[in-house]
Amino acid sequence: MSSRPVGRPRMFDRDDAVLAAARLFWSRGYSGTTTRALSEGLGMSTSSIYAAFGSKAGLFEEAVRTYAERYRTIYDEACAEPDLGEVLSLLLRRSVVEFTQPSARHPGCLISSAAMTDAPGTIDTRTYVSELHASNERQLRERIERAHSEGHSGIGIAPATLAALTQTLWHGLSVQSNQGLGRGKLLEIVDAALATLLDKPLHDRSLMG
Repeated sequence: MSSRPVGRPRMFDRDDAVLAAARLFWSRGYSGTTTRALSEGLGMSTSSIYAAFGSKAGLFEEAVRTYAERYRTIYDEACAEPDLGEVLSLLLRRSVVEFTQPSARHPGCLISSAAMTDAPGTIDTRTYVSELHASNERQLRERIERAHSEGHSGIGIAPATLAALTQTLWHGLSVQSNQGLGRGKLLEIVDAALATLLDKPLHDRSLMG
């Protein structure tokens, strides 16, 4: 008599499972997302979830890291722009586009909502998110400092202050997105902020893909 296989199901799709879990964590928070809800949302037994991810905290960490790394890529690409105005524009506009991706392939800005929980099992994840934000801000500050030293800034704000201001705006846009404000309105906020900082309108650029 053959024994039944133990662990995750044969048709298990890790990407789909992580996205489904991320949606639950985004909407309910870490503590409010029960293992039963995860089991129902992922279509997996609790034992299969634990076999695949180790624990609820392990699944949460993978979900956060999967979507947080997209923002690191946005910072990398934005800071490679030759003009500081385009650095800020690319960073904020592409972040808004990422915040507002269709739910079929994105759970919302998980790192600014469910990630910042005080549940003991997520301390390592909170540390990772904090370090990611610090790394992104440091990269942006260094790029602004380079623009200042080369005389290409055109913005009369100290680099550290401008970087912190941009980060504050980034977090505010993320929160507004989580509260349901649409992409169009968020981009209007970005455009108004950039026009104020740069004292000129930016040329149109297709960032909506």
